Amino acid sequence: MRERKRVLICPLDWGLGHAARDVPLIKLFIKYNFEPIIASCGNTYELLHREFPELQIIEFPGYSIRFSKYRSQVLKMLLLIPKIIFWIIKEHRTLRKVIKENNIDIVFSDNRFGLWNKSTYNIFMTHQLKVKFPGLLRFLEPIYKFISYHLIKKYDECWIPDYEGDVNLSGELSHIECKLKNIYFIGPLSKFADTDVENTTKIFDILYILSGPKPQRSIFEKIIYKQTINSDLKCGIVRGTSEECKNDFNFPVYDIVNTEELLGLISKTELVVCRSGYSSVMDLFLLKKNAVLVPTPGQTEQEYIAKYLFKRGLFYSVSQREFNLNGILSNVIDFPKMLLYKTNKKEKRIMALKEMYNKK
Repeated sequence: MRERKRVLICPLDWGLGHAARDVPLIKLFIKYNFEPIIASCGNTYELLHREFPELQIIEFPGYSIRFSKYRSQVLKMLLLIPKIIFWIIKEHRTLRKVIKENNIDIVFSDNRFGLWNKSTYNIFMTHQLKVKFPGLLRFLEPIYKFISYHLIKKYDECWIPDYEGDVNLSGELSHIECKLKNIYFIGPLSKFADTDVENTTKIFDILYILSGPKPQRSIFEKIIYKQTINSDLKCGIVRGTSEECKNDFNFPVYDIVNTEELLGLISKTELVVCRSGYSSVMDLFLLKKNAVLVPTPGQTEQEYIAKYLFKRGLFYSVSQREFNLNGILSNVIDFPKMLLYKTNKKEKRIMALKEMYNKK
């Protein structure tokens, strides 16, 4: 028998957030003598390869999601539903081949419903036990709940990257009445865990961090360009893609950066402007960083999180349509000097896996 059990790590490829939040978990798997193998594609592949150049990375097809350029995503969501079902079935079948060719023991799926197999121990991670559908599609919420719960039950464990109690970051997305018995709250995840950036000398007034699927990422980039071209503010931008930049920014531009590089940039800025993707929120929360959240238009999850955290007094939020550089600077919320309690539940779950295999 192999001494090191192989863990297949496969994040969803909607932006870089899922891959980024998997970084601390991959490090913990390595710490406890597991052998992580990464399965990814596109920009997520590139990011994780930068983080872990020594690890094996398998090219694994993603969902290739592209949202509408308009604010409403109702029609686009309807058209995507059959495609997503098809991709889930396809990735489930592809996984069989990957497991056989690479002798996988554990499959860790970050929000990809089709990545479970009867021959492996299967872990699913999500911060959305409840998905908010836009407008006319709200009638689909109970249908989604029924289908998603059925799929989550296929997994041995379901990890929620948040606090379990009233102090939490995801609100009703994951804190709802749930009859699933394989749920474990493991605490917020951040590639910047145990790092403090408060006392670092600042050289940027604003750091823009872009992410998410096309075309809204490039639309927001264009808005930023138009509003900063004549500004005296010291800015920097992380584009979150290796595609050619079509905007001639007059300040430092970075495409895809690794954890160390991004931390260095954040530590040098007074204010971060970014999407309200959950992974970005966890990073900013654990860094205690002042930020403005601009949800991706039509992504109800991001819109909910931005409003939820604004009401809790953590971050200022504004829609992309109403984004105005001067306006956000006059409305920034100073991050509250609150006590953020730490949790090692994620490490305990991995230790439990190690103990389980030691007994076999």
